[in-house]
Amino acid sequence: MDRIFNFSAGPCTLPLPALQSAADEFLEYQGKGMSLIEMSHRSKEYDAVHHEAADLVRRLYRLPDHYKVLFLGGGASLQFSMVPMNLMQPGGRCDLALTGAWSKKALVDAAKIGTVNLAYDGSDENFMSLPDPASLAAGSGSAYFHLTSNETIGGVQWQRFPDTGPVPLVCDMSSDFVSRRIDMSQFGLVYAGAQKNAGPAGAAIVIIREDLLERSGDHLTAYLNYATHAAKDSMYNTPPVFAVYMIMKTLQWLEEQGGLEAAERMAKERSELLYGAIAGSAGFYRCPVKEHCRSVMNIVFRLPDEQLEKKFVAEALDNDMSGLKGHRSVGGCRASVYNAMPVAGARTLAEFMDDFAARN
Repeated sequence: MDRIFNFSAGPCTLPLPALQSAADEFLEYQGKGMSLIEMSHRSKEYDAVHHEAADLVRRLYRLPDHYKVLFLGGGASLQFSMVPMNLMQPGGRCDLALTGAWSKKALVDAAKIGTVNLAYDGSDENFMSLPDPASLAAGSGSAYFHLTSNETIGGVQWQRFPDTGPVPLVCDMSSDFVSRRIDMSQFGLVYAGAQKNAGPAGAAIVIIREDLLERSGDHLTAYLNYATHAAKDSMYNTPPVFAVYMIMKTLQWLEEQGGLEAAERMAKERSELLYGAIAGSAGFYRCPVKEHCRSVMNIVFRLPDEQLEKKFVAEALDNDMSGLKGHRSVGGCRASVYNAMPVAGARTLAEFMDDFAARN
């Protein structure tokens, strides 16, 4: 086996112990003569997996009892629709902080349901900065306040969150979910595509405060109604079985490493190595994001010209480091260093950056 360092933004690298454990069990699960993904989702074997995955989310975040954990299909993109359909409802209004590509997608879908008030618009700064959370406030009559905790493409990350008072704070945490200690009681609803820190593509994890389920009215179709899934513990329909199974394996690994405290510590170490390589390059590398809001998950940077960027990405791949090309919408380079990226991977990349700058 010859594994490389995978810096892709998602799907991305997963913990090797989780992959190995899944490989060992893939053909035959717990002596049943078949794979878990061949079994009924109503079996006691899958039921145990399903509830352990949810319990791991609860344990890692120390969730209060009045929050539900849901596993849904459609990734985070479906949540761009489900959140306003359930919480705002037709003709209502919400507030939103526009901080990059993913919050823009949430804005576009919410605007088809009701009125969206931009509490912050970062477009004038090309989404390379974030405001002081204390400067943001929810408007009167707003159904919720939406923000994206970490913009995967732009590389900006909220270090603190605004106090929205009685208006529920809703957060897309797709690319920094289970990466740091957070008081979840400040949120009404959190959602995340699993394929960054929590597992493979194919599932979204939703954490919702129980009182908000009362807003999910009968006018909604069954699958698009949070109350439907909460009442059935996310078993209303056949869940994304393999994705939930791998979420369980991945979060078990994280818990064994020391949980969110360990994740936070490793994220700091990885990101400091890479931002240090940028700062120490005498201008050869440049991070366009303001220092106070630079992501520790997605480190974006530019080289002096696009030809050097192409050369950098190609040579990195030759040196067993993949996924370093920036998103097609913005170009440049991007290193995604999620929970499962070993610190050794970030160190190897930083050393390569130093060497490439010296040679070019």
